[in-house]
Amino acid sequence: MRGAPRAGLLALCLLIPAAQASPADLAPVPRVQSVTVPGEVQPVAPGARLAPPLPQLRLTLPLPELERLEYRGNGFIEVAHGILLLGQSERGIARERALALRVVRGAFAARPTLAEVDVSVYDRASYGGFGGPLPLFTASVPRGRLNDFAAYVAGQGTYERVYEGRGNGSTPPAAPLRAPERLISFFGSASEWVRQSLQQSVSQFQGGVRQAVLFRGRLDRPLAALTFDDAPHPLYEPLLLDLLRRAGVRATFFVIGRNAVAYPYFVRDMVAQGHEVGNHTYHHVRLPGLSEAQVSFELTQANRVISALTGRPVRYFRPPGGDYSPLTLRVATQSGLVTTFWTDDPGDFANPGDAVIESRLLRHLRRGGIVLLHDNAGEAIDVLPAFLRAARSRGIALGTVGQLVGE
Repeated sequence: MRGAPRAGLLALCLLIPAAQASPADLAPVPRVQSVTVPGEVQPVAPGARLAPPLPQLRLTLPLPELERLEYRGNGFIEVAHGILLLGQSERGIARERALALRVVRGAFAARPTLAEVDVSVYDRASYGGFGGPLPLFTASVPRGRLNDFAAYVAGQGTYERVYEGRGNGSTPPAAPLRAPERLISFFGSASEWVRQSLQQSVSQFQGGVRQAVLFRGRLDRPLAALTFDDAPHPLYEPLLLDLLRRAGVRATFFVIGRNAVAYPYFVRDMVAQGHEVGNHTYHHVRLPGLSEAQVSFELTQANRVISALTGRPVRYFRPPGGDYSPLTLRVATQSGLVTTFWTDDPGDFANPGDAVIESRLLRHLRRGGIVLLHDNAGEAIDVLPAFLRAARSRGIALGTVGQLVGE
C-alpha cells in the first residue's frame, strides 16, 4: 500500500512481476508563467543514484549564452546537445538560428567523431530544465546535414529538423507529485480495487487486452514488447534509435506531448523507422487526483500532437508512474486508448548500474512480457545491445505493443 487512505481514496499497489518493486494540433496553448509547475521536476526514487555527469565540450570561441554542451555515445556513434539561454532583449528567431549554428559548427569542430549535434534555445527567465516551459527553438543537425542547416539559417532554404514554437505552451494542472514508479498503483475505493484486482489476475493468466487495459501480452507466441517512456529526449533519442536500427528491432515509445511539440523531428524519425508511438500524457503528471477535464486534456492534447506528427491515430497509453484510477481508465477508453502497463521494470531511472539492470531484464524476460525502459536513461542505452542479443538467443523476439497483442 502506498500511503494511508485519504480524501476517500484507497491507494493500493497492484503487484506486477518486475525486476524490482520498483499543425493546428501542434500549435501549443498559450502558457501562463509559473515558478515551478508539475511535470517540471519529477520524483526521485528512494535509493536512486545520480547519473554520472556527461562530458562537456568547449568551443574555441566561447558563447556566453551557452549553458552547457554535453555529449554521449552508444558504442557506435556520438551525439552532442547544447542548451542556450537568452534574455528577453536577446531573443528573436534570426538570432536564435544564428546562435544554434555557431554551437553546431563549434561542436563538430571540437569533436570530429560527433555524428549529430542538437540544440535547444530557452528563455533564460523561465528556464526550468528539460521538463519545464517549452524551448524557444530547437534543431537537430546530423553531420551530413550541416550545409542544409547553414543555408536555412542564411535564409536560403527550408530545414525540416527544427522547432520554431517561440516557447509557448500550456500550464500543467496542479497535480500532486507522488512516489516514483516502482509498482503499478491503483487509486480507488476498496470495492473498485477488488474489481480491478480480479481483472488484473485474469489478464496476467490469459494475457491480452481486456476492457481496454493491457497488463500482459499474449502467451501463445515467443514475443515480448519493448517500450520506452518519456520520449523524446534531444540527446538520447538519436542514440537509442540508432541502436534499434542496427539491431533490426521495433519498439513502442510512450511520448510526452510537450516533448513531441519541442522535438517533432524525433517523433517523425520513430515512425519512419517503423516504431510505434504511444501516449504518455501531455505534461507527464500523475493523473489520480485530477479532475475529469484535466485528465481528458492531458490525454486528448497528447493524442492531437502525436497524430498530427505521425498521421496515425494513437492506440496505446501509459500513465506516468503507473498511477491510475477508475477515472483514468474511463477517460482513456473514451479517448480510444488501451491503458498499457508492464511486467519487467529494471529501474533504469534510478541508475543502479549496468550489471544490475541487465540482470533484472534477463531474469524477467518471458513470453508476453512488456519491458519498461526510459528514453532518457543513460544506463538503458548502455545495456540495450546486450539485452537485445540475449533475448534473441533465448528465442524471444522483441517488438511493439501492437505486435504483442496481435494488431
